[in-house]
Amino acid sequence: MFGQNKKMKEQGPGKDQVRKWMTGIKIVLAAMVLLVLVSGSYYSIQEEEQAVVCTFGSPKAVTTPGLHFKIPFVQTVTKVNTTIQGFKVGYLQDYQQDMGEEVEDALMITSDYNFIYVDFYAEYRVTDPVKALYASENPELILKNIAQNCIRTTIGSYSVDSVLTTGKNEIQSNIKQMILDKLEEYDIGIQLVNITIQDATPPTTEVENAFKEVETAKQGKETALNNANKYRNEQIPSAEAESDKILQDAEATKQQRINEANGQVARFNAMYEEYAKYPEVTKKRMFYEAVEDILPEIKVIIQSADGNTSTVLPLDSFVSDTTSSVNTTSSANTASSDENADNDTNGED
Repeated sequence: MFGQNKKMKEQGPGKDQVRKWMTGIKIVLAAMVLLVLVSGSYYSIQEEEQAVVCTFGSPKAVTTPGLHFKIPFVQTVTKVNTTIQGFKVGYLQDYQQDMGEEVEDALMITSDYNFIYVDFYAEYRVTDPVKALYASENPELILKNIAQNCIRTTIGSYSVDSVLTTGKNEIQSNIKQMILDKLEEYDIGIQLVNITIQDATPPTTEVENAFKEVETAKQGKETALNNANKYRNEQIPSAEAESDKILQDAEATKQQRINEANGQVARFNAMYEEYAKYPEVTKKRMFYEAVEDILPEIKVIIQSADGNTSTVLPLDSFVSDTTSSVNTTSSANTASSDENADNDTNGED
Protein backbone atom coordinates (compact mmCIF):
# COMPACT_ATOMS: atom_id res chain seq x y z
CA MET A 1 0.00 0.00 0.00
CA PHE A 2 2.74 2.39 0.91
CA GLY A 3 4.56 1.38 -2.24
CA GLN A 4 1.50 2.16 -4.39
CA ASN A 5 1.10 5.64 -2.82
CA LYS A 6 4.78 6.31 -3.40
CA LYS A 7 4.39 5.36 -7.05
CA MET A 8 1.41 7.63 -7.45
CA LYS A 9 3.37 10.52 -5.94
CA GLU A 10 6.22 9.92 -8.38
CA GLN A 11 3.81 9.93 -11.38
CA GLY A 12 1.88 13.08 -10.26
CA PRO A 13 4.67 15.61 -10.60
CA GLY A 14 5.58 14.21 -14.03
CA LYS A 15 2.16 14.92 -15.50
CA ASP A 16 2.16 18.45 -14.11
CA GLN A 17 5.52 19.06 -15.70
CA VAL A 18 4.20 17.89 -19.08
CA ARG A 19 1.22 20.17 -18.74
CA LYS A 20 3.51 23.12 -18.03
CA TRP A 21 5.62 22.29 -21.05
CA MET A 22 2.58 22.06 -23.29
CA THR A 23 1.29 25.36 -22.00
CA GLY A 24 4.64 26.99 -22.61
CA ILE A 25 4.79 25.59 -26.14
CA LYS A 26 1.33 26.93 -26.87
CA ILE A 27 2.30 30.34 -25.58
CA VAL A 28 5.45 30.36 -27.70
CA LEU A 29 3.53 29.28 -30.78
CA ALA A 30 0.90 31.93 -30.17
CA ALA A 31 3.60 34.55 -29.76
CA MET A 32 5.28 33.42 -32.94
CA VAL A 33 2.01 33.52 -34.86
CA LEU A 34 1.28 36.95 -33.45
CA LEU A 35 4.77 38.12 -34.34
CA VAL A 36 4.37 36.82 -37.88
CA LEU A 37 1.00 38.54 -38.20
CA VAL A 38 2.35 41.82 -36.87
CA SER A 39 5.55 41.75 -38.91
CA GLY A 40 3.63 40.81 -42.08
CA SER A 41 1.15 43.64 -41.77
CA TYR A 42 3.50 46.47 -42.73
CA TYR A 43 6.42 47.21 -45.05
CA SER A 44 8.67 50.20 -45.78
CA ILE A 45 9.81 51.78 -49.06
CA GLN A 46 13.11 53.62 -49.43
CA GLU A 47 13.69 56.71 -51.57
CA GLU A 48 15.26 54.71 -54.37
CA GLU A 49 12.51 52.05 -54.39
CA GLN A 50 8.94 51.48 -55.50
CA ALA A 51 6.68 48.62 -54.50
CA VAL A 52 4.10 46.46 -56.23
CA VAL A 53 1.30 45.25 -53.94
CA CYS A 54 -0.58 42.26 -55.32
CA THR A 55 -4.04 41.52 -53.86
CA PHE A 56 -5.61 38.29 -55.09
CA GLY A 57 -3.55 38.56 -58.29
CA SER A 58 -4.27 42.24 -58.94
CA PRO A 59 -1.03 44.33 -58.87
CA LYS A 60 -0.86 47.95 -57.80
CA ALA A 61 2.16 50.24 -57.69
CA VAL A 62 3.07 52.07 -54.49
CA THR A 63 5.53 54.89 -55.16
CA THR A 64 5.44 56.91 -51.93
CA PRO A 65 8.46 56.28 -49.67
CA GLY A 66 7.83 55.42 -45.99
CA LEU A 67 5.92 52.88 -43.90
CA HIS A 68 2.87 51.16 -45.43
CA PHE A 69 0.41 48.50 -44.18
CA LYS A 70 -0.84 45.36 -45.89
CA ILE A 71 -3.07 42.42 -45.15
CA PRO A 72 -0.97 39.42 -44.07
CA PHE A 73 -1.29 36.26 -46.17
CA VAL A 74 -3.60 38.16 -48.55
CA GLN A 75 -1.39 40.85 -50.02
CA THR A 76 2.15 40.30 -51.28
CA VAL A 77 4.70 43.07 -51.74
CA THR A 78 7.55 43.12 -54.29
CA LYS A 79 10.05 45.96 -54.14
CA VAL A 80 11.62 47.33 -57.31
CA ASN A 81 14.87 49.30 -57.52
CA THR A 82 14.29 52.55 -59.44
CA THR A 83 17.85 53.89 -59.40
CA ILE A 84 19.90 54.12 -62.58
CA GLN A 85 21.44 50.76 -63.41
CA GLY A 86 23.69 49.67 -66.25
CA PHE A 87 25.17 46.82 -68.22
CA LYS A 88 28.02 46.34 -70.66
CA VAL A 89 27.83 45.40 -74.32
CA GLY A 90 31.02 44.00 -75.83
CA TYR A 91 34.24 44.57 -73.86
CA LEU A 92 37.31 42.69 -75.01
CA GLN A 93 38.50 42.19 -71.45
CA ASP A 94 35.53 39.90 -70.79
CA TYR A 95 37.06 36.55 -71.68
CA GLN A 96 35.52 33.15 -71.31
CA GLN A 97 37.76 31.64 -68.68
CA ASP A 98 37.18 28.05 -69.63
CA MET A 99 37.53 28.40 -73.41
CA GLY A 100 39.86 31.38 -73.61
CA GLU A 101 37.82 32.95 -76.41
CA GLU A 102 36.82 36.57 -76.77
CA VAL A 103 33.24 37.62 -76.30
CA GLU A 104 31.65 37.96 -79.73
CA ASP A 105 29.43 40.88 -78.66
CA ALA A 106 32.30 43.32 -79.24
CA LEU A 107 33.16 42.19 -82.79
CA MET A 108 31.22 44.16 -85.43
CA ILE A 109 31.44 44.92 -89.13
CA THR A 110 31.29 48.41 -90.67
CA SER A 111 29.78 49.65 -93.94
CA ASP A 112 33.15 49.38 -95.70
CA TYR A 113 33.45 45.70 -94.66
CA ASN A 114 36.03 46.19 -91.94
CA PHE A 115 35.95 44.39 -88.59
CA ILE A 116 36.14 46.42 -85.41
CA TYR A 117 35.77 45.89 -81.67
CA VAL A 118 33.39 48.37 -80.00
CA ASP A 119 32.56 48.50 -76.28
CA PHE A 120 29.33 50.15 -75.07
CA TYR A 121 27.88 50.88 -71.66
CA ALA A 122 24.10 51.32 -71.33
CA GLU A 123 22.27 52.93 -68.40
CA TYR A 124 18.58 52.45 -67.67
CA ARG A 125 16.01 52.78 -64.91
CA VAL A 126 12.56 51.39 -64.08
CA THR A 127 9.72 53.77 -64.91
CA ASP A 128 6.75 51.47 -64.33
CA PRO A 129 7.32 48.80 -61.64
CA VAL A 130 4.15 46.84 -62.48
CA LYS A 131 5.13 46.44 -66.15
CA ALA A 132 8.74 45.77 -65.20
CA LEU A 133 7.56 42.78 -63.08
CA TYR A 134 4.67 41.41 -65.13
CA ALA A 135 5.03 42.62 -68.76
CA SER A 136 8.08 40.44 -69.35
CA GLU A 137 10.11 37.80 -67.60
CA ASN A 138 13.44 39.65 -67.81
CA PRO A 139 13.20 43.26 -69.02
CA GLU A 140 16.94 43.87 -68.63
CA LEU A 141 17.72 40.98 -70.99
CA ILE A 142 15.21 42.34 -73.48
CA LEU A 143 16.86 45.78 -73.28
CA LYS A 144 20.28 44.22 -73.77
CA ASN A 145 19.12 42.34 -76.88
CA ILE A 146 17.53 45.51 -78.26
CA ALA A 147 20.74 47.43 -77.61
CA GLN A 148 22.87 44.82 -79.39
CA ASN A 149 20.55 44.87 -82.40
CA CYS A 150 20.52 48.66 -82.63
CA ILE A 151 24.29 48.90 -82.11
CA ARG A 152 25.08 46.43 -84.89
CA THR A 153 22.58 48.05 -87.24
CA THR A 154 24.03 51.51 -86.66
CA ILE A 155 27.70 50.48 -86.75
CA GLY A 156 27.00 48.68 -90.02
CA SER A 157 25.96 51.97 -91.65
CA TYR A 158 29.21 53.82 -90.81
CA SER A 159 32.74 53.46 -92.09
CA VAL A 160 35.48 52.18 -89.81
CA ASP A 161 37.14 55.61 -89.86
CA SER A 162 33.98 57.28 -88.55
CA VAL A 163 33.57 54.71 -85.77
CA LEU A 164 37.16 55.14 -84.62
CA THR A 165 37.45 58.93 -84.94
CA THR A 166 34.91 61.60 -85.79
CA GLY A 167 31.55 59.82 -85.84
CA LYS A 168 31.26 58.60 -82.24
CA ASN A 169 28.86 61.27 -81.00
CA GLU A 170 26.55 60.85 -83.97
CA ILE A 171 26.61 57.07 -83.63
CA GLN A 172 25.73 57.24 -79.91
CA SER A 173 22.85 59.62 -80.62
CA ASN A 174 21.41 57.43 -83.38
CA ILE A 175 21.67 54.25 -81.28
CA LYS A 176 20.01 55.91 -78.29
CA GLN A 177 17.09 57.17 -80.37
CA MET A 178 16.61 53.77 -82.00
CA ILE A 179 16.55 52.00 -78.62
CA LEU A 180 14.08 54.54 -77.18
CA ASP A 181 11.73 53.98 -80.11
CA LYS A 182 11.82 50.21 -79.66
CA LEU A 183 11.30 50.44 -75.87
CA GLU A 184 8.29 52.67 -76.43
CA GLU A 185 6.91 50.06 -78.82
CA TYR A 186 7.54 47.12 -76.44
CA ASP A 187 6.39 49.00 -73.31
CA ILE A 188 8.15 46.80 -70.72
CA GLY A 189 8.35 49.38 -67.93
CA ILE A 190 12.01 50.43 -68.27
CA GLN A 191 13.61 53.38 -70.03
CA LEU A 192 17.09 53.92 -71.46
CA VAL A 193 18.93 56.80 -69.78
CA ASN A 194 22.11 56.85 -71.87
CA ILE A 195 24.39 54.69 -73.96
CA THR A 196 28.02 55.56 -74.66
CA ILE A 197 30.94 54.18 -76.62
CA GLN A 198 33.64 53.27 -74.13
CA ASP A 199 36.25 52.12 -76.63
CA ALA A 200 36.69 51.24 -80.29
CA THR A 201 39.71 49.37 -81.61
CA PRO A 202 40.66 47.62 -84.88
CA PRO A 203 41.14 43.86 -84.78
CA THR A 204 44.94 43.98 -85.35
CA THR A 205 47.76 45.94 -83.75
CA GLU A 206 49.05 47.28 -87.09
CA VAL A 207 45.66 48.66 -88.06
CA GLU A 208 45.18 50.08 -84.59
CA ASN A 209 48.49 51.93 -84.79
CA ALA A 210 47.59 53.25 -88.23
CA PHE A 211 44.31 54.61 -86.97
CA LYS A 212 46.03 56.15 -83.99
CA GLU A 213 48.34 57.97 -86.39
CA VAL A 214 45.31 59.12 -88.37
CA GLU A 215 43.70 60.38 -85.18
CA THR A 216 46.91 62.20 -84.25
CA ALA A 217 47.02 63.80 -87.69
CA LYS A 218 43.43 64.92 -87.39
CA GLN A 219 44.11 66.41 -84.00
CA GLY A 220 47.09 68.23 -85.53
CA LYS A 221 44.79 69.47 -88.27
CA GLU A 222 42.32 70.75 -85.70
CA THR A 223 45.14 72.47 -83.84
CA ALA A 224 46.37 74.12 -87.03
CA LEU A 225 42.84 75.26 -87.88
CA ASN A 226 42.37 76.66 -84.40
CA ASN A 227 45.66 78.54 -84.62
CA ALA A 228 44.73 79.86 -88.07
CA ASN A 229 41.34 81.00 -86.80
CA LYS A 230 43.03 82.65 -83.84
CA TYR A 231 45.44 84.50 -86.15
CA ARG A 232 42.56 85.50 -88.40
CA ASN A 233 40.56 86.83 -85.48
CA GLU A 234 43.58 88.82 -84.37
CA GLN A 235 44.31 90.26 -87.83
CA ILE A 236 40.78 91.07 -88.95
CA PRO A 237 40.21 93.88 -86.39
CA SER A 238 43.58 95.43 -87.30
CA ALA A 239 42.81 95.19 -91.01
CA GLU A 240 39.36 96.66 -90.50
CA ALA A 241 40.85 99.53 -88.53
CA GLU A 242 43.41 100.16 -91.29
CA SER A 243 40.64 99.98 -93.88
CA ASP A 244 38.56 102.50 -91.95
CA LYS A 245 41.59 104.80 -91.72
CA ILE A 246 42.21 104.58 -95.47
CA LEU A 247 38.55 105.27 -96.18
CA GLN A 248 38.55 108.26 -93.83
CA ASP A 249 41.74 109.63 -95.43
CA ALA A 250 40.26 109.12 -98.88
CA GLU A 251 37.06 110.88 -97.81
CA ALA A 252 39.08 113.77 -96.40
CA THR A 253 41.15 114.00 -99.60
CA LYS A 254 37.98 113.88 -101.67
CA GLN A 255 36.41 116.69 -99.67
CA GLN A 256 39.63 118.72 -99.93
CA ARG A 257 39.73 118.28 -103.71
CA ILE A 258 36.07 119.21 -103.96
CA ASN A 259 36.65 122.35 -101.90
CA GLU A 260 39.68 123.27 -104.01
CA ALA A 261 37.73 122.70 -107.20
CA ASN A 262 34.83 124.78 -105.90
CA GLY A 263 37.29 127.54 -105.04
CA GLN A 264 38.86 127.42 -108.50
CA VAL A 265 35.44 127.48 -110.09
CA ALA A 266 34.43 130.45 -108.00
CA ARG A 267 37.67 132.28 -108.90
CA PHE A 268 37.22 131.46 -112.57
CA ASN A 269 33.65 132.69 -112.52
CA ALA A 270 34.73 135.93 -110.87
CA MET A 271 37.49 136.43 -113.48
CA TYR A 272 35.09 135.56 -116.25
CA GLU A 273 32.66 138.21 -115.09
CA GLU A 274 35.45 140.79 -115.29
CA TYR A 275 36.79 139.53 -118.61
CA ALA A 276 33.27 139.53 -120.08
CA LYS A 277 33.13 143.29 -119.62
CA TYR A 278 36.04 143.79 -122.12
CA PRO A 279 35.96 140.84 -124.50
CA GLU A 280 38.34 142.28 -127.13
CA VAL A 281 41.01 143.22 -124.61
CA THR A 282 40.65 139.85 -122.96
CA LYS A 283 40.90 138.06 -126.29
CA LYS A 284 44.07 139.89 -127.25
CA ARG A 285 45.64 139.40 -123.85
CA MET A 286 44.93 135.72 -123.92
CA PHE A 287 46.46 135.56 -127.39
CA TYR A 288 49.59 137.34 -126.28
CA GLU A 289 49.93 135.19 -123.16
CA ALA A 290 49.59 132.05 -125.29
CA VAL A 291 52.22 133.27 -127.75
CA GLU A 292 54.57 134.14 -124.88
CA ASP A 293 54.18 130.65 -123.47
CA ILE A 294 54.81 129.07 -126.87
CA LEU A 295 57.67 131.42 -127.96
CA PRO A 296 59.15 132.83 -124.78
CA GLU A 297 62.07 134.61 -126.60
CA ILE A 298 59.98 136.47 -129.18
CA LYS A 299 59.60 140.25 -129.04
CA VAL A 300 56.49 141.89 -130.43
CA ILE A 301 56.67 145.64 -131.26
CA ILE A 302 53.58 147.48 -132.37
CA GLN A 303 53.83 150.73 -134.35
CA SER A 304 50.85 153.02 -134.30
CA ALA A 305 49.61 155.12 -137.22
CA ASP A 306 51.32 158.23 -135.89
CA GLY A 307 54.64 156.47 -135.91
CA ASN A 308 54.90 155.63 -132.25
CA THR A 309 55.96 152.12 -131.33
CA SER A 310 55.44 150.00 -128.22
CA THR A 311 56.77 146.64 -127.14
CA VAL A 312 53.97 144.16 -126.38
CA LEU A 313 56.02 141.07 -125.67
CA PRO A 314 57.65 140.23 -123.39
CA LEU A 315 55.11 141.60 -120.95
CA ASP A 316 57.76 142.59 -118.41
CA SER A 317 58.52 145.57 -120.67
CA PHE A 318 55.36 147.17 -119.32
CA VAL A 319 56.82 147.25 -115.84
CA SER A 320 60.27 148.62 -116.82
CA ASP A 321 61.37 152.01 -115.64
CA THR A 322 60.22 155.28 -117.34
CA THR A 323 63.65 156.20 -118.67
CA SER A 324 63.94 152.99 -120.60
CA SER A 325 60.49 153.54 -122.02
CA VAL A 326 61.34 157.10 -123.10
CA ASN A 327 64.66 156.04 -124.66
CA THR A 328 62.96 153.24 -126.46
CA THR A 329 60.33 155.61 -127.77
CA SER A 330 62.90 158.19 -128.88
CA SER A 331 64.97 155.62 -130.67
CA ALA A 332 61.91 154.31 -132.33
CA ASN A 333 60.92 157.84 -133.44
CA THR A 334 64.41 158.50 -134.78
CA ALA A 335 64.41 155.28 -136.65
CA SER A 336 61.01 156.08 -138.02
CA SER A 337 62.10 159.57 -139.12
CA ASP A 338 65.15 158.19 -140.88
CA GLU A 339 63.00 155.62 -142.57
CA ASN A 340 60.57 158.29 -143.71
CA ALA A 341 63.39 160.45 -145.00
CA ASP A 342 64.76 157.60 -147.02
CA ASN A 343 61.36 156.97 -148.43
CA ASP A 344 60.98 160.60 -149.46
CA THR A 345 64.38 160.58 -151.10
CA ASN A 346 63.59 157.48 -153.02
CA GLY A 347 60.36 159.09 -154.12
CA GLU A 348 62.08 162.10 -155.46
CA ASP A 349 64.49 160.05 -157.39
